[in-house]
Amino acid sequence: MLKIDKVEKYYGSKNNVVKAIDCISFNVADSEFIAIMGASGSGKTTLLNCISTIDTVSAGSIILNGENVTEIDERDLARFRREKLGFVFQEYNLLDTLTIEENIGIALTINHADPSRVKGRVCKIAEQLGIEDVLEKFPYQVSGGQKQRAACARATINNQSLILADEPTGALDSKASKNLLEIMVRMNRDMGATILMVTHDAYCASYASRVLFLKDGRLFNELLGIGKQRSGFYHEILDVLALLGGDVSDVI
Repeated sequence: MLKIDKVEKYYGSKNNVVKAIDCISFNVADSEFIAIMGASGSGKTTLLNCISTIDTVSAGSIILNGENVTEIDERDLARFRREKLGFVFQEYNLLDTLTIEENIGIALTINHADPSRVKGRVCKIAEQLGIEDVLEKFPYQVSGGQKQRAACARATINNQSLILADEPTGALDSKASKNLLEIMVRMNRDMGATILMVTHDAYCASYASRVLFLKDGRLFNELLGIGKQRSGFYHEILDVLALLGGDVSDVI
């Protein structure tokens, strides 16, 4: 479904070049939930930005459902993001002037979908994520957890191929974080969403089916969580983070 092939990313020029991503390759299967971890500066956010077309690669290719993301014309990038990618950010990125219902359905509205179809789709996904009772409210009128659920609904409203989540629990308390992670598992399991999540938190990563660890821009290790108790998988993740070296508190 997603193929990352020998991707490299450089910043700077001449004698001041920084290699943020160093020949990373991996595949993501359809309906897989993957977490990407690593200390600050490991390249995890840069990698996510390259996959999302927010940034460009210096070398290598990114193939999503047979389409080479790195070759998409600049004029078509907005359409590609809107139709193929869903985003869940730490700061929600909801529009305060729109209701929760309008925020969720904005991608369909921009694509000129029939208003009745938009409303029906929004109501259905809002019910699945437990926010059907706040659809008429504005973002400033609901809790952080409800905002993040709305962001998840917006990310899947158009049946996007891939959901990209960047520290999605970063602005939430522990209870809201747990609720959001359980919702993401449900999105993955029941709605077939393919999720790629960047996180520094081992607890968050333990909800994924696979965890990739980056160090100095390279793929350091990976763990599979399928068939394991989450508590045991959590401790395996901590063990790998300890092997990464440095101050483990940077990545926990």
